[in-house]
Amino acid sequence: MQTGRQHGHQEHVTSYYAATRNDHQQWPELSGELDADVCIIGGGFTGLNTAINLAEAGYKVALLEANRIGWGASGRNGGQLIRGIGHDTSQFARWIGEQGVRELDLMGLEAVELVRQRIERFNIDCDLRWGYCDLATKQRHLAGFEEEMVHLANLGYRHETRLVSRADMGSIVGSDRYIGGMTDMGSGHLHPLNLALGEARAAASLGVSLFEHSRALHIDYGERVQVTTAHGRVSANYLVIGCNAYLNDLNPELGGRVLPAGSYILATEVLEKRLRQRLLPQNMAVCDQNVALDYYRLSADGRLLFGGACNYSGRDPKDIKAFMLPKLLRVFPEIAGTAIEFQWGGMIGIGANRLPQIGRLKQYPNVFYAQAYSGHGLNATHMAAKLVAEAIKGESRGFDLFSSVPHMTFPGGPSLRSPLLALGMLWHRMKDLL
Repeated sequence: MQTGRQHGHQEHVTSYYAATRNDHQQWPELSGELDADVCIIGGGFTGLNTAINLAEAGYKVALLEANRIGWGASGRNGGQLIRGIGHDTSQFARWIGEQGVRELDLMGLEAVELVRQRIERFNIDCDLRWGYCDLATKQRHLAGFEEEMVHLANLGYRHETRLVSRADMGSIVGSDRYIGGMTDMGSGHLHPLNLALGEARAAASLGVSLFEHSRALHIDYGERVQVTTAHGRVSANYLVIGCNAYLNDLNPELGGRVLPAGSYILATEVLEKRLRQRLLPQNMAVCDQNVALDYYRLSADGRLLFGGACNYSGRDPKDIKAFMLPKLLRVFPEIAGTAIEFQWGGMIGIGANRLPQIGRLKQYPNVFYAQAYSGHGLNATHMAAKLVAEAIKGESRGFDLFSSVPHMTFPGGPSLRSPLLALGMLWHRMKDLL
């Protein structure tokens, strides 16, 4: 039996997304006994999309969320829908071969299409906009873009990509901080909380039983898995754990492979149209290539959403605005004095090798998991959900590829894990300065 720490029920964090969500549906708390084919723990993109995929195949699914649907990273992230599913996938050839690596890369492209299809099929209003640009601050970044262009061509990528010279960067972003870029019209941005809430509606329409404020307190493993909450219990043939950075100690084996890292976002007041057009003329989402990266975009109502500052210390800054505003002003000094109307943060799950961890527990093969998306969660969660559902239904080549890659447990236990990783990331940030 594994137990999880009990916390009070929590509403969505105060954020631009929560303030502009278009669905205020509240789902009931689990009460009493419930039998299901599949129990899913976690009401983010992983859990919701696994539920949709299984319900479409005729499975009876119950989903438990400790707080509110989309409460964690799924409803707080930067909203950037970017191709790719792992970092430097070539490193995994020793376990899955060169063809396996190619298949991972192709799944990284397909993952974005899965989000597109989900939005179109269920008519989800989440401000989807196409257009993205990687930003270079070093010559090595430009060289990397050239290699990426060749790689995407070899994969048969069907969307327009283009290298942008320093002289032309003003057409992408109104800052002199960058020496070039690479645009991708197959990536883009959206309102992540509205996507999650729309997917919850879709899951419910297919017969999924959704429960909020229903934290999994302990799991009894076996041929029939039992998940107990404060006021109820679900018994199921299969269990899917999709808690990512918010797993806590519900399953220490999985928790030890994920480092929760803080990421933070500021949202300005609505900007005047000419200023918006000067800052981001093509309304693309953008992201630089540094370890302590900046990512930003415009919201549908014309605010600048500026995020970054991945924090491995395990402690959130006392004042997110004071922490993030100097970073924003280094990019856009002209907006000094502009009101910051929202500030928020949350935890993303990072694994040691930056590949999403998708698999099943060796000792309990009816227990599946997906976690550690390392900043690519918006699309990678949708692919993980597809693969887990396929594996439960019988067979999945993609699931087998991911589960063949081993993942290191972070050393030192919870108390030492974050300080050790913070020290390691300091080294990488120093390399960024070279």
